[in-house]
Amino acid sequence: MGAGTELTLNLLLRGATIGVLVLVGIALWRDQSRRTAGRLGAAFAFGVAAATLAAMPGFARVADGWHAAVVALAAGSMFVFWLFTRALLDDDFKPRPWHLAAWVVLAAIGALNCLVIVPQHPALAPVAGAFMGLMPVAWAVLAIAQSLASWREDLVEGRRRLRTLIVGATAAYTVAQLLAALVSGQDLKLVVESAANAAGTAALALLVAWRLLQVRGDELFALPTAEPAAAPAPVAALKPDARQVSTLERLMTIEHIYRAPSLTIAALATRMGMPEHRLRKLINQGLGQRNFSSFLNAYRIADAKRALRDPESADVPVLTIAMDAGFQSLGPFNRAFKAATGTTPSEYRRQAPAEDPAAETAGREVAETA
Repeated sequence: MGAGTELTLNLLLRGATIGVLVLVGIALWRDQSRRTAGRLGAAFAFGVAAATLAAMPGFARVADGWHAAVVALAAGSMFVFWLFTRALLDDDFKPRPWHLAAWVVLAAIGALNCLVIVPQHPALAPVAGAFMGLMPVAWAVLAIAQSLASWREDLVEGRRRLRTLIVGATAAYTVAQLLAALVSGQDLKLVVESAANAAGTAALALLVAWRLLQVRGDELFALPTAEPAAAPAPVAALKPDARQVSTLERLMTIEHIYRAPSLTIAALATRMGMPEHRLRKLINQGLGQRNFSSFLNAYRIADAKRALRDPESADVPVLTIAMDAGFQSLGPFNRAFKAATGTTPSEYRRQAPAEDPAAETAGREVAETA
């Protein structure tokens, strides 16, 4: 293939990829902008479109404001990917101010590289280029680790499959670029600007876009919660198999199995005598829960609230109450409790009445139906 033909193919592939990514970003923003993961997904799509444009041969060498803006957007794209991954894994995830600050720093480095370092300090360009090339790999590795760490916690089957594809393929492809540069001995910048890389990016963009069209929005993206989460609904109200419902109800409300801090969905499935995938379906489609830890924490927090209201437990430390309910440390308990109730455990203890008749009545009703 001649150099001219290769360049033309490179440009065509990148143009098509940018078009697909922009359409995906617009669709996500139009349909899922109420969801954190939807907004981050749209931002990631636009960022990768900018990265695809910035990787065109010679693009970053032009030192003007428009090129610098594209390079800046591209420089933060994989950081946004990491945030997007976290939002997909955790329905309650919300970006913090330091996330925005980190993105601004990465974008500023990209713009500075385009406007100052490459044209005025070429000796520093390799160092800046290496940093900008390694940062996406670092965020990709973090995304892979995040996905593997909590993959089994996800109860939404469609989201689990799609998340595996998006996170695994995108992160692996990013790491593969670095490995290709190391194996071939080429500069990473040349690998990123190559026609082969353009073809890979186009294929990945089309694959992700195709899979996104096959998944319902409510499977992949959780609706935002307008108010603190409530305690879990009684399992007896579910429609699935009565024997499974009775077993799960007994384990959760009578045996309080959720108090075991290391309880996994596999262990719970074993106790129930059913395959893990059927238990996922029971908890997700029967109880409306999307994450196993959130499912357990709802019971644990309800348990802790009862203890915090109990006058006989007034002198019991909050840490003891948290660990008795199944939490392994105070930090995660405080965060989960505040997310569910809007207040800290200590504030709840001071403000809550000594007894909650409604909660006690509900507890007796659950026990009587078991």
